[in-house]
Order: sequence, then structure tokens, then C-alpha cells
Amino acid sequence: MEKELCETQTEAHRLGQHWLAGSDLRPTRQRVALAALLVGDGQHRHVTAESLFASAKKAGESVSLATVYNTLKAFCDAGLLQEVTVDGSKSYFDTNTHEHPHFYWEDEGRLSDAPADQLVIARVPNAPDGAEIASVDVVIRLRRV
Repeated sequence: MEKELCETQTEAHRLGQHWLAGSDLRPTRQRVALAALLVGDGQHRHVTAESLFASAKKAGESVSLATVYNTLKAFCDAGLLQEVTVDGSKSYFDTNTHEHPHFYWEDEGRLSDAPADQLVIARVPNAPDGAEIASVDVVIRLRRV
């Protein structure tokens, strides 16, 4: 069991290093550890800085919350993550960087992907003079009934 766990952690770190190799970021120990938690199982995920920090602590990684925030920002700047802001103050970080809509589950404070093939945006307003539209974010708020 312990050997399997070690092999799984090693594979996750390898995938994290491979993910980082697609950027110009230096693969520091802390970046590799956080990358392994984000993409080490090959699944897309939505995390907050606080949830990633908690996962890192649970995994025995020695990182501060400030380091997690700085690393997530660096990953976003490098194009490895997409930041999705909810309520103007709560940020989620998505490992799926392709344009797609999200569901925000208000009762759970959780973000998940929404089916992109079901979204139709017929028109967006023209950008004001001297500006261009950088992106359109769609967050659909849900609450359980």
C-alpha cells in the first residue's frame, strides 16, 4: 500500500513537471508540488487558493498561503490556469483553459464546468472606443430546489 502511494505521488509529480514544462516558469519544488496537486491525476479541477493550500498541507507539502496565491497567479500569467471570479471577490482557478461556461453552485460555494455545446451567445455589445473585448466569462448561478 505504501509503495503504491509513493508511486502515485511520483507519477503526479512527473505529470506536474510535464505540465510546467509547457511554460517558461522555473520548476521550483513548490511549483512542482502544487502542479502535481492540480493536474497529477489527469483530471480538470476548479480550486481556490485556500482549498489548494489545504490539499498541500494534507499532502505534507511545506508551502505558505501567500506562496499558493503567488503560484496560482504565475500559473495564470503563464496560461496554465484560467481564473474565474465569482461575486467580484471569490476567485476559482480552472485547469481547463479552453473557453467554456461554468456553473456556480451557490449552496455549496462550488464551481463546475457547464456544457459548452449548449451555450449560444448571439451577440455581445460593441466595446467602447479605445477598448477591445478580451474575453466573455459565463457563470451560471445555481441553487438547489
